[in-house]
Amino acid sequence: MSPTNELVTKEEILQIIEHEKVKFIEMQFCDILGVIKTVSIPATLAEKAINDGVYIDGSSIMGYTTIDESDMRTVPILNSFQIYPWTSDTPYKTARFMCQIYDHQGGRFAGDPRYVLERMIDKASRMGYSYNVGPEFEFFLFKLDGNNGPLLMPNDHFGYFDLIPQDDGDIVRKEIMMYFDEMGYNVEAAHHEVADGQHEVDMRYTDALTVADRMLTLKYGIKTIAKRHGLHATFMAKPLYGQNGSGMHIHQSLIDKEGNNVFYDPDGKYQLSKECCYYIGGTLKYIREMTSVLNPTVNSYKRLVPGYEAPCYVAWANRNRSALIRVPAARKMGTRIELRNPDPTGNPYLMFAVMLAAGLKGIEDREVPPAPIEKNIFTMNGEQRLSEGIESLPDNLSYAISLTAESELMRDVLGDHIFENYIHIKNEEWDQYRTFITDWEIRRYMHIY
Repeated sequence: MSPTNELVTKEEILQIIEHEKVKFIEMQFCDILGVIKTVSIPATLAEKAINDGVYIDGSSIMGYTTIDESDMRTVPILNSFQIYPWTSDTPYKTARFMCQIYDHQGGRFAGDPRYVLERMIDKASRMGYSYNVGPEFEFFLFKLDGNNGPLLMPNDHFGYFDLIPQDDGDIVRKEIMMYFDEMGYNVEAAHHEVADGQHEVDMRYTDALTVADRMLTLKYGIKTIAKRHGLHATFMAKPLYGQNGSGMHIHQSLIDKEGNNVFYDPDGKYQLSKECCYYIGGTLKYIREMTSVLNPTVNSYKRLVPGYEAPCYVAWANRNRSALIRVPAARKMGTRIELRNPDPTGNPYLMFAVMLAAGLKGIEDREVPPAPIEKNIFTMNGEQRLSEGIESLPDNLSYAISLTAESELMRDVLGDHIFENYIHIKNEEWDQYRTFITDWEIRRYMHIY
């Protein structure tokens, strides 16, 4: 069954479960960091789960709640029901529901990341817009050791768009496209990326809530498919020193109630509407405040350095790929902006929510962006960037999280619960990293001192 925005009834789902001989149902959601969580139930209890939900202990989930308020309920979203095609030829054929989380008092849980995005989509709807996104999803494939643990050994040493005759990575990419097409995801393309063992899968452009749900399943599916071929898939932003890291460029647009692309204006400068320019202006204004959500790990900032095609500087352009925001050449319904700093370690619900919030704030405040920068920013020195008014993105997680902590917009978007828990978790992560003795330090200093 493919995902759909049309209403699906309980009876239809139960018929599919019986007809397809589904054995297990996974009730899925994610923690504050975007790590997928699940409760597996036998398919014979599907009707009870649909009627009543499934209870979970929220105190055991990162960023959820304390032990005295831990009783929570996963409530399935009926039109999210899907069967994992990679389980179809096994004795444990499995389907999944994406779930909303309800608290012990029966209301929507403020710490549910999906709820954050739902609220922002509701705001966009009140302004007359729907929000579409299309991520370019990069990941690495590494070899496994004798205990099925990942080695820091890429499965290949090929480059951008290289055709590799039937190696394991090529087969993994083709299976990803095949399986997720069966699930209705309409994967548009997959190819080898620049770095050793690096690959990209591009998802079909559609509404942000659907894409966020699909991204959780896509991550799980990619890891599962890779493991079936003796490989480990990782979405870590920069696993290999001296090579490109994995980004997740996100294309965005707004659609009005009549189905028109709000960003397109045939008479506007660059054929962009005022709303598009204001959206860019808001994104540029608030990008530093939301970087800790778009680039959420210590390792993320080792990708955001000059020389590896990752943006480091706050600017926009039409053609220039060194800019943070690029406007691809397509116009009419294809008009969109591409935000280039996010990476795939982020929580998709929170990422899309803060991106949309910044853009809508730009529209509300008529935030006019600076002129586009159509030259290579990486080759500019600090004085040249200063003369062009180009700021830098935060260069480490500590700095990024300090900017988020001071942001009224981020608190408003995320809500007090997620905002405060996210800041706390990320500050702890930085402190652990800051005090950890790395191999580099040992190699650098031990024999000298």
